[in-house]
Amino acid sequence: MTVEDIRLTGADARAWLLAYADRVLRDADELTDLDRRAGDGDFGWNTAAALERVRSAPLDAHDPPGAFRAASDAHLGAGGTSGPLFGLWFGTLAQGPAAPWTAQDLAGAVRSAVDAVRRLGGADVGQKTMVDAMVPAAEALEAASPRAPWRAAAGDAARAAAEGAESTRDMLARRGRASYVGEHARGVVDPGALAVAWFFQAAAHDRAAA
Repeated sequence: MTVEDIRLTGADARAWLLAYADRVLRDADELTDLDRRAGDGDFGWNTAAALERVRSAPLDAHDPPGAFRAASDAHLGAGGTSGPLFGLWFGTLAQGPAAPWTAQDLAGAVRSAVDAVRRLGGADVGQKTMVDAMVPAAEALEAASPRAPWRAAAGDAARAAAEGAESTRDMLARRGRASYVGEHARGVVDPGALAVAWFFQAAAHDRAAA
């Protein structure tokens, strides 16, 4: 196993983002339908529009922060309440080291991003928001071996995030638009949490195919 297999490079980050964009653009209607059932209805389209801009942007492949910075800019220009939150998420990831990242670097960047989103949105685990997927993902990354390949650590985060997203199905929303519709949103997976799970799942994408 080479250093390139262990550390997250700018090219890896670019492929990761493009794979995530492909997933959201393919399944934006699913996110929008979940959002509609939870009281709003524009999340999928707004997120897809942001990621369409990511696809057309000249993503910096020199280091991970450059790629994540482009994603932040795109989301900050999106509509809805989720745009600023995902913009902050990616913007905080973009503050990580300007060099290939170890699994520990990735864990530290994700933890900082989670903390930033929680401060801005005021949400905690159990309130049916994107935080329900973000926190388990951060914890899984922090539990990974310091010598783990970044992609393996991200795979652990993807599984944790998917479980976190699924856990929102039976929650009563305490934050966001879903909190306004109360029991009517029960049985609906939070679309922001699902998008976070998709983000980590996209890390399994082979960069050679990008």
